[in-house]
Amino acid sequence: MDKISLFEVNNSKLLNEFALLPFELYKNDSSWVPPIISEYKKYVSGADNSLCDVGPHVKMVAKIEGKTVGRILYGIDEKLNDYKKMKVGYISQFECIEDYAVAEKMLNAAKEWFLQKGMDRIKGPLSLPGGEDNRGFITDNFETRTYIMNTYNKKYYNDFFIKYGFEKYWDCYAYHARFDDVDASRYVRLAPLVEKRYGFHVDTIDLKNNVEREAGDIHSILLNSEPEEWEDFMPMTRKEIDMVVKQLISFADEELIFIARSNEGKPIGFNVTLPDYNDVLKHLKGKLFPFGIFKFLYYKRKMKRLRTFVLFVDPQYHNKGVSAAIYSRLYQAAIKKGYLEGEGSTIWEYNIPMITDIEKTGAKRDIVYRIYQYHLNR
Repeated sequence: MDKISLFEVNNSKLLNEFALLPFELYKNDSSWVPPIISEYKKYVSGADNSLCDVGPHVKMVAKIEGKTVGRILYGIDEKLNDYKKMKVGYISQFECIEDYAVAEKMLNAAKEWFLQKGMDRIKGPLSLPGGEDNRGFITDNFETRTYIMNTYNKKYYNDFFIKYGFEKYWDCYAYHARFDDVDASRYVRLAPLVEKRYGFHVDTIDLKNNVEREAGDIHSILLNSEPEEWEDFMPMTRKEIDMVVKQLISFADEELIFIARSNEGKPIGFNVTLPDYNDVLKHLKGKLFPFGIFKFLYYKRKMKRLRTFVLFVDPQYHNKGVSAAIYSRLYQAAIKKGYLEGEGSTIWEYNIPMITDIEKTGAKRDIVYRIYQYHLNR
């Protein structure tokens, strides 16, 4: 057996190898969309996210005879653990050649590190702390090109985790719809009626002139809306909200994001929907410069897909048509702007209200992303 060596990513050369491994693994797979390499390296280094703020983490690459054959990021979200009274570590960014020995070597390293840190459970793959991206392993649909900021993976990753001793934690769902197959007339008809009956209205977000107000309103809704029993979530800080809004300013189409407010001005619901930049990234091969920027600007005008990341409604306004009113505005804006299809993801399987709402729109479950867990002390 060839010797497998592990190296902690602590310099630019290893970081580059960490980022480039998927380009080799998926070079013949049209369903995978390459990220912008420079942006990805910033992402796994903690730029514009909470990775470095919430606790320790390790990035590791595995090599055989000098060739990179695996990568893994593992860490501890100490803030979430303290808030939820847990001792849980997370795994993210896992990639590996089809050799179980490589996966086992990396998972053993993570397990020993977590045991030394006093953890009793591992979850993964998860988003980096505070994120809504790259969550879970696909289990059932490897043919469809995934939407922006959703993971794509080799089918055998699931087998490797199960063989190691991981078990299912939760599934997350992606729902897909072609807009010409959706009958939204009911929502369009009912939206003004429920708005009048329950005293609220839906505004398009204003990221040009009222960023502070919009960020504050989104923060207020989240503080009131995230159920306490959701183990993997805690209220976002205003700093985290500001980071998200900063990213939205760069990539958002304001006409696709809405905030619902009561007629007295109280923020009660919002969505985050973005154009599917994978429609652009698939043409860039991981690079913006020197010529990728021109392709980016060209294909940006041709995006035809949307991804809705989240939709939250204040519990006091549940069952009052707020989500329906937001869906109505989103559908009308998408059609007007020439979008053809969209996805709502990733929706945790226990989020029954959200699943019920999105299935009422006519969207169909298209992809299942599975998150695993491993008990350390048994």
